Amino acid sequence: MKYEIEQNLIKVYCKDEFNPEHILECGQVFCFKKDGEVYKVFPGKEYAEITENENYYEIKTKNPHFFVKFFDLDSDYTQIKYNLAKYKILEKPIKFGYGIRILNQDLFETMISFIISANNNIKRIKLILNNIRKNLGEKVEDEIYSFPSFEKLLNCDEQFFKEMGAGYRASYLYKVLRQITPEKLEDLKKLPLDDLRSELISLSGIGPKVADCLLLFGYHKGRVFPVDTWIAQMYNFYYSPLINREQIRKNLVDQFGDLSGFAQQYLFYYQRSSN
Repeated sequence: MKYEIEQNLIKVYCKDEFNPEHILECGQVFCFKKDGEVYKVFPGKEYAEITENENYYEIKTKNPHFFVKFFDLDSDYTQIKYNLAKYKILEKPIKFGYGIRILNQDLFETMISFIISANNNIKRIKLILNNIRKNLGEKVEDEIYSFPSFEKLLNCDEQFFKEMGAGYRASYLYKVLRQITPEKLEDLKKLPLDDLRSELISLSGIGPKVADCLLLFGYHKGRVFPVDTWIAQMYNFYYSPLINREQIRKNLVDQFGDLSGFAQQYLFYYQRSSN
């Protein structure tokens, strides 16, 4: 994909492969907000603002190389979409979410975020995470704070997470921070996919759907298909009705193979937006 770096600026010219609304609003990330026509993105300690010009998108940031990797700008999504185009079910979702790219997110931040996401809505997820950032993070821009370190989160008791709005997930967060470290999460990369999935599900607050989100958005595994209400709804509309979400997941991975994660993002974004 064609892009240029000019000091504190990235110009992304391929609008048919990069659309910030599609990327940020497709359920894979929560560290952003829209301010008018500007998308503000703040993973970890980084910060960027994305605006649209006539011929390109402009990403303003002090760390352009970080955001080249974060937005996966060196991957060929034209080829990915071409490979998925043979599936009739993806015809409309790909046209609708043509600018989706799967982000390269920090593994630890992704784990905490998706534990909070369980049985939750995006507005509330972002509120809880922003509360945690404001209380434990460092100021990055006006009203925007960095994601706190593992050590800072480890020093918090369960009551703190309840006060942040996490509800029953507070106990999960407290426990998982005593089960795992960022280094151990990285070490798990060595495991085969099925073993890695089982290991994640053994952790507090991580069920099958959260594990699959972590595999896709944190570990960047292709043969995974997170199944939530929207995907289950989609499956039961286009395929033979099934209640068992684990079987739905297996069936979809069997169909889409190594491109399952990409297919999931197009289908999820289309299904939720259409409703």
